[in-house]
Amino acid sequence: MSQKETWFLILKEGNRWGIGECGLFRGLSFDDNDDYEKRLRWVCQNIDLRQEELFKALQNYPSIKFGLEQAFLSLRSTNPFELFASDFVLHESPIVINGLIWMGNKDFMMSQIRQKLEEGFTCIKMKIGAIDFDTELHLLGDIRKEFSKNEIELRVDANGAFSPEDAMDKLERLAEYDLHSIEQPIRQGQWQEIAQLCKNTPLPIALDEELIGITEVTKREQLLQIIEPQYIILKPSLVGGFADSEHWIRLAEKIDIGWWVTSALESNIGLNAISQWTYTLGSKLPQGLGTGGLFTNNFNSPLKVKQGMLSYRKGVSWTNDVIERICT
Repeated sequence: MSQKETWFLILKEGNRWGIGECGLFRGLSFDDNDDYEKRLRWVCQNIDLRQEELFKALQNYPSIKFGLEQAFLSLRSTNPFELFASDFVLHESPIVINGLIWMGNKDFMMSQIRQKLEEGFTCIKMKIGAIDFDTELHLLGDIRKEFSKNEIELRVDANGAFSPEDAMDKLERLAEYDLHSIEQPIRQGQWQEIAQLCKNTPLPIALDEELIGITEVTKREQLLQIIEPQYIILKPSLVGGFADSEHWIRLAEKIDIGWWVTSALESNIGLNAISQWTYTLGSKLPQGLGTGGLFTNNFNSPLKVKQGMLSYRKGVSWTNDVIERICT
């Protein structure tokens, strides 16, 4: 993947304005269809409708719903980029995040691991399933030779790469390396198979892609009650924004399912909004908010990653950069 298509909704009311990012993720988003731009135009043409009506009409367009939700919050704020008042924004209180290791050959992945450790990360998330499984185990073994689970938390993300037939064997082999969790070991949509894995797994399983497209309240409840995962992962761009993410959290906490938040290749506008919201949730787990530095043409941003933590630098101005590039 070398390009990321992104849309922005800009609301204006008198001298005030607000902005929201529609984080469409081609090939993954539930609303990746030919009507996407048409639906965006519909939102602009019907922006005077009640917010409840707009959001209801966008039930099957989670990334547009999320962008609109941001835009309304931005419009109502004194500063269009400070959507949630908290110590994160006001006092630069940081969020602990995981360092993300991208798939590739052994040398490429090991170089990333060394870099993240040098940068002070205490939680590393490694994508697996793209190269030989034994090689991936060897990489995990190399990390564990130097760092215990008390020093470095290891998470792996299979992105559905395992088959239901071989998943348990692979989970047992992975469990030898004291992993925190594994995300989406098998492809989404196989509820009975993933439920069996979650019931018998030797290491915690987190659902990620499994949540995409589940918009009905009763179906969300059914999914969690049938599968009973150890964790769920909330990506606001993919599940419908902050309100829908918080609904997932409430359902999960009722039955003792853990959770954390992850970004989904948003620009710094969307990542800024997600980070501010995430801080208000008060989670002590490392969050997955480290994708903002991947773009070659991103916006200036007050967000800074240092020693494995994400912080908001209050004195950094980036309004002019956004206005000049997309708001004029």
